Amino acid sequence: MSKAYRNIIAGCKRKIARRLDHTKALEDSGAPEISASNIHYEMADKARGHICGGIGAMHLMVKKLGLPKLIDEQLELLKVHKPYHESDHVLAIAYNILAGGTRLEDLELRRNDEAFLDGLGARRLPDPTTAGDFTRRFDEPQIIILQEAINGARQRVWAEQSARTSGFLDEAFVDVDGTITGTLGECKGGMDMSYKGVWGYHPLMVTLANTREVLYCVNRPGNVASHHDNAAWVDRAIALVAPHAGRITLRGDTDFTNTAHLDRWHKQGVRFIFGMDAHTKVRGLAEALPESAWRALERLPKYEIATHARVRPDNVKERIVRQRGYRNLVLKGESVAQFDYQPLKCGQEFRMVVVRKNISVQQGEEVLIDEMRYFFYLTNKRGESAEEIVGLANDRCDQENVIEQAKNGVNAMRHPVGDLNSNWAYMVMALLAWNLKAWYGLLQPDEATSQDVVRMETRRFLQQFMLLPVQIVRAGRRIIYRLLGYNRSLGAFSRCGESCAAGGPRGPAEP
Repeated sequence: MSKAYRNIIAGCKRKIARRLDHTKALEDSGAPEISASNIHYEMADKARGHICGGIGAMHLMVKKLGLPKLIDEQLELLKVHKPYHESDHVLAIAYNILAGGTRLEDLELRRNDEAFLDGLGARRLPDPTTAGDFTRRFDEPQIIILQEAINGARQRVWAEQSARTSGFLDEAFVDVDGTITGTLGECKGGMDMSYKGVWGYHPLMVTLANTREVLYCVNRPGNVASHHDNAAWVDRAIALVAPHAGRITLRGDTDFTNTAHLDRWHKQGVRFIFGMDAHTKVRGLAEALPESAWRALERLPKYEIATHARVRPDNVKERIVRQRGYRNLVLKGESVAQFDYQPLKCGQEFRMVVVRKNISVQQGEEVLIDEMRYFFYLTNKRGESAEEIVGLANDRCDQENVIEQAKNGVNAMRHPVGDLNSNWAYMVMALLAWNLKAWYGLLQPDEATSQDVVRMETRRFLQQFMLLPVQIVRAGRRIIYRLLGYNRSLGAFSRCGESCAAGGPRGPAEP
């Protein structure tokens, strides 16, 4: 970043700091702070601008990663390119989301925004009908090809991150889970009724916990079991992550124990932590343990307290439950133990970590009964303590936040088109927007900023890095994004943009 730009950003920061300085008392003007009344609108004759100034930096990153070329070389859906290529359709849907769009129909806003088109060097973009028709051209093998093309660019990001950050993916945590997504449509091909009575689909999500990326997503009818056909996609994720990871650990809840595949994964050197149902056999083994085998479970702290511990606020829900005499479950204590256990479909024993929870069943102020509940975690990790295994297993819950962002952040699971495969294809393209956010964070030069961006929700990322007002100026052979506003992320935004413009990540793409 040039010295002049640094000075401009520093000046903007000082001005806003002065305006927001609460230590300086302001005289009461007698009117509310928001008091503008003399407001007029004018139309610019020549100047053109739009709100999504961050899209230029994002496109620079995409070009440097070679993603359009990977998509066009591997995915063949269009016999004639008049004028759109396959990458144009894919990126149009992803960029629409990064520009604040929430539906396929919002593409119409992008294609009618001359400044947005000029900023991307595009004569036009697909309209929503054309984009929907593109998704209907996909069958399952072609959707897999698209995901692998995206993974080719992903591996370039990981290679760049590994080269400059020690410890990146020393241990890669691959999480797997399913989620039910409903639809109000009555004619969506491939949908079915889930066990919850919801009509829709049941996508499978395979994610990388370290970077919160979605490695693979699979659309399935709503009536299939959560773990249906998950092992094949886990194998794909292992092959994808293995060249860049020191170790790989698989995690899943009790639906994803995958006992038929544990021996094979163990021989490959892959570690795993899977929940296991508290069926009669393992519960009997846990109850048969001597009391000396149990010890109090000390939960590992989620973060380090920088100053002092805060007082826990009053639990409003529990107070109301007690007052109204509802049935209430109160955790009295937790203990942990472990033993070796050989599942029926396995040829060897693995480590079983079990958590015993002492739960008091109450109604109002009256204690009805105390009961013991058991939670089981099957793993081949031997070096960690039982408490660490429980902590790692519980950390998988963050995948629920990634799934929530897939549903309501980038709105990948609105199912805007007609059948299972077309909605699957749209899901992959919309989730590309989420993955681009993760890559943008990983490529940030500053480590603290990098982690902050990776952890951001979609809305916050759009507000800080994408929705920046700009004027688009075409001068000679350059497309200039002239930033018209300031926010506190502008310095990080400029540094990442310069990193991409200077060459960005290099490295071979995986076929």
